[in-house]
Amino acid sequence: MDFKYDVIVIGAGHAGCEAAAAAANLGSKTCLITMDMNKIGQMSCNPAVGGIAKGQIVREIDAMGGQMGLVTDETAIQFRILNRSKGPAMWSPRAQCDREKFIWAWREKLDHTPNLHIWQDTVCELLVENGEVTGLVTAWGVTFHAKCIVLTAGTFLNGLMHIGRTKLPGGRMAEPASYQLTESIARHGITYGRMKTGTPVRIDARSVHFDLMETQDGECDFHKFSFMNTSVRHLKQLQCWTCYTNEEVHRILRDGLADSPLFNGQIQSIGPRYCPSIETKIVTFPDKNQHQLFLEPEGETTHELYLNGFSSSLPMDIQIAALKKVPAFKDLVIYRPGYAIEYDYFDPTQLKHTLESKVIKNLFFAGQVNGTTGYEEAGGQGLVAGINAHINCHGGQPFTLARDEAYIGVLIDDLVTKGVDEPYRMFTSRAEYRILLRMDDADMRLTERAYQLGLAKEDRYQLMKNKKEAVEQLVSFARNYSMKPALINDALEQIGTTPLRQGCKLIDVLNRPQVTIANIMEHVPAFKREIEKVTADEADRKEEILEAAEILIKYQGYIDRERMIAEKLARLESIKIKGKFDYASLQSLSTEARQKLIKIDPETIAQASRIPGVSPSDINVLLVLSGR
Repeated sequence: MDFKYDVIVIGAGHAGCEAAAAAANLGSKTCLITMDMNKIGQMSCNPAVGGIAKGQIVREIDAMGGQMGLVTDETAIQFRILNRSKGPAMWSPRAQCDREKFIWAWREKLDHTPNLHIWQDTVCELLVENGEVTGLVTAWGVTFHAKCIVLTAGTFLNGLMHIGRTKLPGGRMAEPASYQLTESIARHGITYGRMKTGTPVRIDARSVHFDLMETQDGECDFHKFSFMNTSVRHLKQLQCWTCYTNEEVHRILRDGLADSPLFNGQIQSIGPRYCPSIETKIVTFPDKNQHQLFLEPEGETTHELYLNGFSSSLPMDIQIAALKKVPAFKDLVIYRPGYAIEYDYFDPTQLKHTLESKVIKNLFFAGQVNGTTGYEEAGGQGLVAGINAHINCHGGQPFTLARDEAYIGVLIDDLVTKGVDEPYRMFTSRAEYRILLRMDDADMRLTERAYQLGLAKEDRYQLMKNKKEAVEQLVSFARNYSMKPALINDALEQIGTTPLRQGCKLIDVLNRPQVTIANIMEHVPAFKREIEKVTADEADRKEEILEAAEILIKYQGYIDRERMIAEKLARLESIKIKGKFDYASLQSLSTEARQKLIKIDPETIAQASRIPGVSPSDINVLLVLSGR
């Protein structure tokens, strides 16, 4: 066996799997190194993919030829679109998955990926020569050589788990941590810190009184994650359930705070603000007398349930006693308690937008090691790191995504420009161009770029082209087809909207809030014929095409306005400043701006403007010095 590769990926979580698959599918000889081949793509916390803004990331990964959307669709046991009451920029897909089947679906994909080997071992040391990574050494004493290495070690670097005052080393429950690697990297001048996350108790379904909970059903319409023409639901679809904590629960939790690692000084690192533990919730919101809990199935056939909303590192007896005060859990039996975990991460401002280190050439970082939290954020970073690792091996232009192109672009720009002081989670509110970054058009935005790279294959590209043409035809028809009041007014009154006084175009009718393509097409035979014509070869994707067309019709004004703003700001993206200024000597800049600009060393004026502490007047100084 030859231990020489183009690309080596360390860690087979969500970032590692996407990175390895991308590099191998592009043609690089790739090796994925993991501690446990039976835990590939393991969902360490909740068994769900997607959610607000995260669902859009998964659709972007899929649009570019990544795997997460396909694996999720294959293993989903419940699917929902969140934020339906809001506009389409906020709609976000989310799926509960079968945890075990998710692992094996990923494993199957990787096993059948050409150019990809899997090696089971622990990496202890990076080999660096002349500021460039050349390989690594494993716990078994094997030396690997590589042109590029992608580090996606998740929570395993010096991982330490906490349940009350009990501390155990490990990267996940019952799995060993990785030692020496952080120190091996830090030796070369890369700075690191500690972060914390946590996971809730796992409950035995046989002990739950479901009759005392509200049920939450999934949706069985055409929506899924992948844009590929695959069937919608493969596994049995299951319910979730909701209930609430109460004052009794909170009293027991409060009494136990002295033994909480979060509040007794045992844990010093920062946890995720947007996924707080139950003890953090009762301290932060002392006036709230209840918090919602979601009970989610872990799989199609298992009794194991995940209690979303009850992350905790309190002692096990306190967790159980508190939960037993929830009526549905009065006879509670658990598989394991919740716990917190501390782990090492590396400051992402030390990275380029390609996710390559600025300090060590050809070393890439992706996922939780960059200070993010979430499977989706990890997968998006892994894909970009895998693509760029391949490009570094074989030549080509660096692959980056702009903030108006993808949520993945927003995520990476936030990381490398602003850094992190807590685990970073994506939200729609972080994207200033979210009307351009909708879930329905990720393929329109990104598939062509990925096709040019060679990652998106011909079948995916053709599906996108066919969809785009169909949507454009329908929008064009609506824009040009004239409506006569006498022929449509009865239908408009039935729908609950004002009759027409004079003729207008179909698009004007469709722009009314009460009118949809679905409720008007039966009353406009020509429109129905056009729909049948343009979707004749796309029968399985008809609803997807109609949804995309309707969004473009109803929101075109907003989309155009946001695109115009994005194009204006893109001018600042074109002004390159990296390496042009000695910031330390520019006394016209504020002291904070000088310090931040030296640290980040932004590529463009636009990136400089997004650095916290760099004011508009500092940007004006840079513009003047750039001759603008």
